[in-house]
Amino acid sequence: MKITAIETYLMQVGGPGEAKSTVSAGHYEGGNFGGSRNWLFVRILTDEGIHGVGECSGWPRVIETAVKDLAPLLIGEDPAHIDRLWHKLLASMMGHGMLGTVGGGALTGIEMALWDIKGKALGQPVWNLLGGKFRDRVRVYGHAHDTAKADRLLALGYTGIKVGFTGTVDLDLVATIRDHIGPKVDLMVDAHGPSWMTTQDAIAVGRELESLDLLFYEDPVAPEDLDALARVRDAINVPLAAGERVSTIWGIQPYIERGLVNVIQPDTGRAGGITQMRKMAAMAEGHYITLAPHSGSLGPVAEFAALHVMATIPNALMLERLEFDWEGRDDVITPALKVVDGHMKVPDAPGLGVDIVIEEILKYPSRRNVRAISPDDGTAYALGTAHEVPYFQTRFERRQKLRIHR
Repeated sequence: MKITAIETYLMQVGGPGEAKSTVSAGHYEGGNFGGSRNWLFVRILTDEGIHGVGECSGWPRVIETAVKDLAPLLIGEDPAHIDRLWHKLLASMMGHGMLGTVGGGALTGIEMALWDIKGKALGQPVWNLLGGKFRDRVRVYGHAHDTAKADRLLALGYTGIKVGFTGTVDLDLVATIRDHIGPKVDLMVDAHGPSWMTTQDAIAVGRELESLDLLFYEDPVAPEDLDALARVRDAINVPLAAGERVSTIWGIQPYIERGLVNVIQPDTGRAGGITQMRKMAAMAEGHYITLAPHSGSLGPVAEFAALHVMATIPNALMLERLEFDWEGRDDVITPALKVVDGHMKVPDAPGLGVDIVIEEILKYPSRRNVRAISPDDGTAYALGTAHEVPYFQTRFERRQKLRIHR
């Protein structure tokens, strides 16, 4: 079998249906992406009529160019040799600098599609090619920024809920949701910026969160500052999670080997591919760390890939999911995934078990893929500073912002 063509399908995507104002109010509920959300799918064709699909995330509009630049290196190759082809592409990019989001996203979508081809050629689901299953279904968690949304998730059987923020964490809101959902539902807090908290502010928030029995406290400080993450770890008694912004085993390595987190969160669309995700999981397993893949702005093909990976590793925790996503999500693939009793079933069809619906994708051409910061970005920035677009900030009104009033 030989690769004959590599196609890309880029589309504009609406934000989650009920997240219209969440970012401008300072809350992150899977994201009000400000009209900037894109999905990029890859389709690899072969001379035997078998094709594979994958998905790239990170900066989809730019990654599409990277995939097209890499494509000639794969034409005529046997798609069966997945890891060798991955390293061939990696080596071809290194002359341009160290691998980042764009390179990681391009490698991911291509490698994912190669696994899909191999599974279809052998008549086996990808999970079986990876060594078989630990589980037939994967536990998922959803996003809620108020008790009404939490109730909707609970009605679907969710037993894990995350409250997310851009800027200052609203500790009163976290406490309210914890009281509402009760002790048997796992609660998580995502504190990612910008503007990022300083180390001391992240510690102050973390200490207030200790009484709320969190499953994890995610991205409390800027991802570049690993020493700050270590200081937060040492100062609070709350499990930490991070890693969605890095690619490959080399990107995740310091989080694991330095013991900075209890949970790694590689993004299934930019981590480097299915093989890299498995290698990350193995590294984490050796350090008693679990894996909960990031979803965020991801589309539905990467979600299938995440299920195959999580089915095959012993240290799978949960999978992030935007349950109330843009209404067209299920139309661009076949079949669509559904949550039953707070879990998603691991696909059994050959390959990834999913295909893209090209005619639906083409209805939504890409317009833009970056989000401008506006002066009314609420609690994402200190009052009157949004126009300055600070990457990190000390929180003012510390007594009010960093303490629960109950």
